Amino acid sequence: MQRTSLFFHADFRRLWAGDTASQLGMFVGITAIPLLAAVTLAATPFEMGLLTMAETLGFLLLGLPAGVWVDRMRKRPVMLTADLIRATLLLTIPIAWWTGVLTMAQLLVVVLLTGFATVFFDVSYQAYLPALVGRERLLEGNAKLQGVQSSAQIAGPSVAGVLVQFAGAASTVMITGFGYLTSALCLWRIRTVEARPGRAEHERLLPQMLEGLRFVATDRPLRAIVACTATSNLFGAAAQAVEVLFLTRTAGLAPAAVGGLLAVGGIGGIAAALCAGPIVRRIGQARSIWLVPVLVWPGTLLVPLAAPDWRIALAGLGLAATGFGVILYNIAQVSYRQAITPDRLLGRMNASVRFVVWGTMPLGGLLGGALGEWLGLTGALWTAMAGQVAGALWVVCSPLRHLRDLPKETAVPAA
Repeated sequence: MQRTSLFFHADFRRLWAGDTASQLGMFVGITAIPLLAAVTLAATPFEMGLLTMAETLGFLLLGLPAGVWVDRMRKRPVMLTADLIRATLLLTIPIAWWTGVLTMAQLLVVVLLTGFATVFFDVSYQAYLPALVGRERLLEGNAKLQGVQSSAQIAGPSVAGVLVQFAGAASTVMITGFGYLTSALCLWRIRTVEARPGRAEHERLLPQMLEGLRFVATDRPLRAIVACTATSNLFGAAAQAVEVLFLTRTAGLAPAAVGGLLAVGGIGGIAAALCAGPIVRRIGQARSIWLVPVLVWPGTLLVPLAAPDWRIALAGLGLAATGFGVILYNIAQVSYRQAITPDRLLGRMNASVRFVVWGTMPLGGLLGGALGEWLGLTGALWTAMAGQVAGALWVVCSPLRHLRDLPKETAVPAA
């Protein structure tokens, strides 16, 4: 192995280790918190929709100004603070449960405020990686980080399902809090000195937010990517709102089995992370962005076929295929976004993209809850999965379809 590999980059290893801990904790929480609401607090489909909305509402409310603020600050301290806030908030859940005062209202507030902190962490995180490893290593760095995410997607739900069944959902949420604490410790140990951001040409918030939006809007491939991701996230959040209820009440799975099934998606994600570099180089970055969704995302339509018999395997196959397609798509499109964006705009670019693509998710959560009440759990899941797949039409019908690789520079008007 060449010593140019990021395996030999000490500070990247620290970032990687922290990401491993936080991703594992996050995927434990993604399984444990909905199970806590659905099984322990007997939430309705609409309440589950509210829970999904609360998780991502911060990107809609704070996404754009967060990008401006992050571009004015060093990224690592922002990430450290966000990790500590998320850990503190989530550890209140088991404490409230042990003292007998946990309610659905508290759960919604904790998830909402944790989501606000996540906005600042995620915007800083994607802006920090190019400064830490250099732009020439972005594909390798993103592939390694996505590999961690996929591994956590296998281990997290599996661990969460078993712990929820035998230790209770509220106690299991502690792992999520400890994961964020570990991430903060690893970030604290990074030794690379981060350059202080230069003074902006204009300090007003609105012009700087508009500059980030204009950068995203004037790049045609990036516009198609954002529209595709936003549509898929809208319906993905709708599916998430009813998925746990569907698996526990319609498919008849116990919490441990739900965790195991949700973990299957990580298998496809690991496969994508391992072979992302060769695939992207072989077929081209533009083709990776539109061809993978067309060929692989329809596998998600197998999930609503789940039932209390052999058809559970169809749902597992669909989740694995979806995990592969989503991770490979993300590696290609995130690396492109980071590579074409000037350093001074990285935070605002990421925030602008997240504002759109994650801003649809609160609406999707409400949509999923409403569909669950109106069409029933199975009908809602079918509708949501079909909408997810249809999101690929944005990139299929864009200039990306006629390209093998994406342009190295974008024609962006001067600020």
